[in-house]
Amino acid sequence: MPYKLSPSTLSLLSECPRCFYWHFHGRKRPSGIFPSLPSGMDGILKKHFDSFIGRGLPPELSELSDVVLFDDMDLLKVWRNNLRGIQWNDSSGNLFRGAVDNILRHGSKLVVLDYKTRGYPLKEDTAAHYQNQLDIYNLLLRKNGFKTEDYAYLLFYHPERVNDDGTVTFNTDLVKMKIDVRNAERIFKRAIEVLDGEEPEKGEECEYCAYCGK
Repeated sequence: MPYKLSPSTLSLLSECPRCFYWHFHGRKRPSGIFPSLPSGMDGILKKHFDSFIGRGLPPELSELSDVVLFDDMDLLKVWRNNLRGIQWNDSSGNLFRGAVDNILRHGSKLVVLDYKTRGYPLKEDTAAHYQNQLDIYNLLLRKNGFKTEDYAYLLFYHPERVNDDGTVTFNTDLVKMKIDVRNAERIFKRAIEVLDGEEPEKGEECEYCAYCGK
């Protein structure tokens, strides 16, 4: 049967193939409590960036001089929608989709920009955790006929201090990431192989598998 896959469900594949398998075969992991701050920040940041369309780049992107903000708001609204996003169906009818935060334009090519809100400064390997997500977004854009650069940007925000007036100042880190759409293709292929195959072995490091005895 066809499956509907997104970066969030595909991240489960890397965590535990068995939990990923059961997510689509009737035994999902219980949903944890999702913190509201990142969600709230996401909405505020999108409005903040949209306010600069047609008049330049926001200060967080001051080090970039050769890009502009993507200004097709109707299309961007669809691409940002978690229930729609950027979609592509493979030859078997499987649906792959992903909702982006923002898009930059470099000449005739698009550049993915993703916001991340953290409680602490970046570690050396922080950005690498989002490589698959960025690769997937770029592959989906290319499958829809758009040209993308071989890089994307992660924009991290973390609280720096509370000011005397009670407002909070956030520090920002802009990280340029090299893109590999072949990695996304391998992830998609592996996902379908797991879902169409036999139940994977119990993950040795999966706390959920250990807890529920699957």
